[in-house]
Amino acid sequence: MVGEPVLVMLVEDNVDHAELVLRTLEEHRIANKVRHFLDGQSALDYLYRRGEFSGTTDTERPQVILLDLRLPRVDGMEVLKTIKEDEALKHIPVVVLTTSEAEKDVAKAYLNHANSYLVKPVGFEDFKNLMDDLGFYWLGWNTNPSLGE
Repeated sequence: MVGEPVLVMLVEDNVDHAELVLRTLEEHRIANKVRHFLDGQSALDYLYRRGEFSGTTDTERPQVILLDLRLPRVDGMEVLKTIKEDEALKHIPVVVLTTSEAEKDVAKAYLNHANSYLVKPVGFEDFKNLMDDLGFYWLGWNTNPSLGE
């Protein structure tokens, strides 16, 4: 992926958390573009090119999805399950980025084929460090297959 444009899909309803993610990725020039969605329904509409995204050509596939679990309209676990059950989408890495440390959430996320499960730290510096590492790993070092849409 080195040198290629990178699209990150961020599905996060907490505006402060989203801003931190966006700022960190921008600081390191890791992502060329981030599409931010405030709820699970909008994220699925984008991926399936329906609703406000039907008939548009501006719905390229992301290289990675950062997904909160606690979302309005459609929760993150349902978004994850939907993505990973779809042949056209299941190859996209989904990183769960949430405040929940509950074992049942971790287990359910992995049962639904999450590629990673990260708990958001409470402190600003810890959150920033997590985002730095996440950005470098998933968007800098990790290699994904080239699959047509």
